[in-house]
Amino acid sequence: MFTEQRKSERKVLRTRARIAMEGEAPVLGRTSDIGANGVSITVPDPLLVGQTGQVAFDLLIDGKPVPVAGRAKALYCIFSNGEFKVGFQFLNLELAAMTAIARYLR
Repeated sequence: MFTEQRKSERKVLRTRARIAMEGEAPVLGRTSDIGANGVSITVPDPLLVGQTGQVAFDLLIDGKPVPVAGRAKALYCIFSNGEFKVGFQFLNLELAAMTAIARYLR
């Protein structure tokens, strides 16, 4: 049985994302949802669970795109509908990124 591991509420977020895992070329993907502690991003190829890197995407706040970027760790990687859904946990986000996410989640 699957146990929910998320520690915060999630909100749907469908936007382009850029992922640069350590030691690998950047990959483009699409976000599916976001929470205060992490984001889920769909990518064409699998990523290693436990690997860290940089994730970047835009949030639409008050009708304006706000760029968010920060370090994240891949917590899971699931094959779904021909793609891989990767759950990332944010690691030490900067205040501006945390504030943007909190505003988006309201």
